[in-house]
Amino acid sequence: MSTLEIHQIPVLHDNYLYLFKDPQSGNVGIVDPAVAEPVLEKLDELGWTLTHIINTHHHMDHTGANLELKEKTGCTIVGAEIDAARIPGIDIRVKDGDIYEFGAQKAHVFEVPGHTSGHIAYWFEESDALFCGDTLFALGCGRLFEGTPAQMWHSIGKFRNLPDQTKVYCAHEYTESNARFAVTVDPKNAALLSRFDEILEKRKHLIPTVPSTLGEEKATNPFMRADDPGLQAALGLSGADPVAVFAETRARKDSF
Repeated sequence: MSTLEIHQIPVLHDNYLYLFKDPQSGNVGIVDPAVAEPVLEKLDELGWTLTHIINTHHHMDHTGANLELKEKTGCTIVGAEIDAARIPGIDIRVKDGDIYEFGAQKAHVFEVPGHTSGHIAYWFEESDALFCGDTLFALGCGRLFEGTPAQMWHSIGKFRNLPDQTKVYCAHEYTESNARFAVTVDPKNAALLSRFDEILEKRKHLIPTVPSTLGEEKATNPFMRADDPGLQAALGLSGADPVAVFAETRARKDSF
């Protein structure tokens, strides 16, 4: 099977949108369109016609262009059944465990509450692509605006079960800030220290650090490693419940 052709579109201060096409059907989707103009410009540049909007959650920097793009292209809007009332223009409602068929491509749908109560993610297995919105970032995770540490740890656990080669198409370029925090709570992690240097070099030249891979995140992202003895020891929480370790890590990041 052919895989998705994916284009990253930077918008606003630090958002990333993802425009993608299924070569077999010609379907074209945009993930979490904050604003319309850059999407329309990229579509024109590529000669593509938008058929779908794929939303991960309701925040305006993820749904702000839903209605304008739908009006201009007639596209179909896909979002969480559990949060349908907050997804502008929603047409197709998906839930945890669904397989959403995007042309010839199939996306596994995960409900991943924590950042928001109705957050979802889409894993296109054949394309090794995870569109995770604001649940997981490169070396970070989303703030807990509507969920609990237990919910977010459980949500991130769903990603830990996916293959290491999966690319993490998160929605923001927060990596440098996340890295500066990560080394304060996991200072003896050699893989993290090496990655930190690489990130600083990339950002010095304004090179995107996204997507990363789940393998990188499992090895270096403190929010994916709350059950790791090394991280627990560094936090003074050896043997603690991973939820408590996650909560402490998140609290420290919130005040970093």
